[in-house]
Amino acid sequence: MTSRFTELVVDCHDPQRLADFWCGVLDFTVLDRTADKVEIGSWEPTVTAVRAGQMPPTLLFIRVPEQKTMKNRLHLDVSPIDATTDEEVARLLALGATLVDTDQDHARTWTVLADPEGNEFDVLRTLATTTPDTPGAGTE
Repeated sequence: MTSRFTELVVDCHDPQRLADFWCGVLDFTVLDRTADKVEIGSWEPTVTAVRAGQMPPTLLFIRVPEQKTMKNRLHLDVSPIDATTDEEVARLLALGATLVDTDQDHARTWTVLADPEGNEFDVLRTLATTTPDTPGAGTE
């Protein structure tokens, strides 16, 4: 017997606002929407596909009445694939993220941002390949 990781659920006040934000971050699309929940993903899950093998989970935003009160115990990490880390941080800030913490002492290799409802997430090092237009970007 086994299970599959199929959805990551995020409690929030405005499911559509967070779904729009995360669709912009991850290039996901809306898979399902009701008044109190929005599911987004990079693929359309089917029972057959899920049973065949582990696929990326979808994100499900569900409306709840309570406020976020402390640091997340679970968070997402994202890695830019076609830009430098600094360029991706700037793009995500323009989408509505807020800066929580930067790698001031270079002991870490990530930047902590928060989505429009204050849920922290990390932007890790870029996965873009080094090109003459992006000196120092990427890792092999």
